[in-house]
Amino acid sequence: MGRVSVRMLRHYDAIGLLRPARVDPSSGYRFYGVDQLARLNRLVALKELGFGLQQVRDILDENVGPDELRGMLRLRRAQLEEQIAADTARLTQVETRLRLIESEGRMETQDIVIKPVAPVRLAELTTTVSGYDSAEIGPAIRPLFGELFGKLTAAGLAPAGPAVAYYEETADERVVIHAGVPVTGEPASGSGLAVADLPGAERVAAFVHRGSLDTADRSWQSLQAWAAAQGYRMAGAAREVYLNAGTGDPAEWITEFQLPIAK
Repeated sequence: MGRVSVRMLRHYDAIGLLRPARVDPSSGYRFYGVDQLARLNRLVALKELGFGLQQVRDILDENVGPDELRGMLRLRRAQLEEQIAADTARLTQVETRLRLIESEGRMETQDIVIKPVAPVRLAELTTTVSGYDSAEIGPAIRPLFGELFGKLTAAGLAPAGPAVAYYEETADERVVIHAGVPVTGEPASGSGLAVADLPGAERVAAFVHRGSLDTADRSWQSLQAWAAAQGYRMAGAAREVYLNAGTGDPAEWITEFQLPIAK
C-alpha cells in the first residue's frame, strides 16, 4: 500500500525509522498497521525531497503537524526548483559553448556590414551583474525591459524606435546592463526612468542575428573575430538593437548586433 520495497522496510526498521506494529515471533514476519501509512508517507516525501535519513527521523520524531510539514515541503520544493533552474542555465551554457567549439573555422561573416549609426536619446533602466556570462545577463535583462516598458506606459511615452541594450564594464570588472528605448519626449520627474544619450559612431560592424538570443554568443564571436581579422579594434560599447525580438516565437526574432570599430 505504501509502495515501498520489503528491503527498504527492513532498512527503516533496522535504523529505527519505521518500526513494524508487531513481528511474528516464529517466522520473523513484520506486520504494519494502516495507521502507519501517515508516517511512511511523510518519510518517503521527505526522503525524495533530499532530506537525509537522520534529518527525516528528527522531523518525524518531533511529531511535526501537517501544516508545518507542508511548509517545510514547500520550502524544500522551492529550493529544488531554484537548483533545477540553475542547473538548466548551466546546461544551456555548456551547450552554447559546445556549439561555438563545433562551429570554429566556419562561422558565417559574409553578412557583416560596416555602416555609421546616428546618436539616439534613450529612456533607460540599468542593472549590474558580475560579468559577461550570458547565464546572468539573460535573466537580468528580460525583466529589466519588462519594467522599462511598464514605466514608459505609465509615463505616457511611446517608443520612437526599436529597443536597445548596451553594456559597460566597471573598474572591478562587473558589467552594467543598459536597457533602453528611443524617445522623443522627456520622462517626467519621478517616473523612475533615466535619460541617456547614446553617441553615434562613424563605423560599426553590424550583423543581423536571427533566432533566439540563447545562441547569440556565436554571432558576437563571429563579429569580433571578423573585426580583428580586418585590423579593427573595438571603439565603443557593443549594442544589441532588437528589430523584432522579445515577443512571439524566439525562432523568428531578429536582432542587429553593432560593434563600434576603428583602425
